[in-house]
Amino acid sequence: MPSDWFVGAPTVSVDREEIIVVGELPPVDGGEGQASQAAAEGRISRWREDTRDERIAIAQEAEQRYGRKVAWVATIGEYSDLFTHQAIPVMTRLRQPQRMVLDTLVDAGVARSRSEALAWAVTLVGQHADEWLADLRNAMAEVDKLRSEGPQV
Repeated sequence: MPSDWFVGAPTVSVDREEIIVVGELPPVDGGEGQASQAAAEGRISRWREDTRDERIAIAQEAEQRYGRKVAWVATIGEYSDLFTHQAIPVMTRLRQPQRMVLDTLVDAGVARSRSEALAWAVTLVGQHADEWLADLRNAMAEVDKLRSEGPQV
């Protein structure tokens, strides 16, 4: 990845389907409030267009090597934009009480569909359980490490 794209090193997260590259762009001097956000949006949009061919080449190489799509997030201060990302369908079986929760969210206008309501609920849980999820991921990594050090059958 070109070293002049981001301020500092980008962060990379990986799951089963997707690689997400998050990079901080240089700050913009756009005033306060909405003007600042508009300046950040403009800078990110310009960066997205200027780097399109290189990002596509990097994404294609990564997809061949790792078997995953690549998404990009450009940030400036508090503003960020996620693009070329996946929305992966996930099949789940829910019993009536769980479906009723989703239907309540739809009926209340919180979500347009059960699918959107479930995504909203997962996002909310993720926001409120970040520390616990991080501990769980660390514990799973330790288990994987111990398994790899164990006897090979």
